[in-house]
Amino acid sequence: METGLNGVNAAMRKRVHLVLRDIEKRYGVRVLYACESGSRGWGFASPDSDYDVRFIYVHAPEWYLRVEPQRDVIELPIDNELDVCGWEWRKALGLLKGANPTLLEWLGSPVVYQQDSETMDVLRALAPEWFSAQKSRWHYFSMARKNFRGYLQGDEVRLKKYFYVLRPLLAVQWLEAGKGLPPVRFDELVEGTVQDPLLLNEINELLAIKQNAGEAKYGPRRPLLHDFIKQELAANSDRTPLSGSRKRNADELDALLFRTVMGQASNG
Repeated sequence: METGLNGVNAAMRKRVHLVLRDIEKRYGVRVLYACESGSRGWGFASPDSDYDVRFIYVHAPEWYLRVEPQRDVIELPIDNELDVCGWEWRKALGLLKGANPTLLEWLGSPVVYQQDSETMDVLRALAPEWFSAQKSRWHYFSMARKNFRGYLQGDEVRLKKYFYVLRPLLAVQWLEAGKGLPPVRFDELVEGTVQDPLLLNEINELLAIKQNAGEAKYGPRRPLLHDFIKQELAANSDRTPLSGSRKRNADELDALLFRTVMGQASNG
């Protein structure tokens, strides 16, 4: 599934595939999954937005049989277009066990560059069992509050930052409505949460500007959005924690780790 306006074209997909192949050769790993995690996946990219490539990879079995812990992240130097970062498979499974909202977003990305479908289908089937509405709400609320305080306090603001506050706030609303894991796509979040026609019109107008302007474009503060954000941040500070327990037995995750790592012995 593509992201529409300012999504990922065929030439960039080819470039990403080549980068992933190089990572596999250079680090001796296999990439199990790679996706777009930034504005091009969320659906509000500018023409000059970069590409936020995130991936999950597995080593050969001997990597896991060392006394000293090894680095479990691969990060490439960021250039003008590509921001590429990956998590090792055991790390990723541990983050799922901890209901990490960022990992859950990766798994739901509408832009997938490549994947081992058999392995990732199992992981996606397990993911809802570890989802925590309360942990996700705190994650998104903290993100919205931090971005609001850091970027939207002046009379002139960087317009893209509105979306880095609106998206997590609408995710909080989605969670509080009991709808489960929030969608990655911004338009789906808006459709499922925004009822006020004036607010909806303001969001759509800003979205059109964002998708046709550069990343660095500034504009005057938008009072309607500003007031909505302040109201939501104030209200969420005192709301009752969301209920819902997560699965505690990690046997299935352990089994998935074992199968995937040992599968590397036969592949390698």
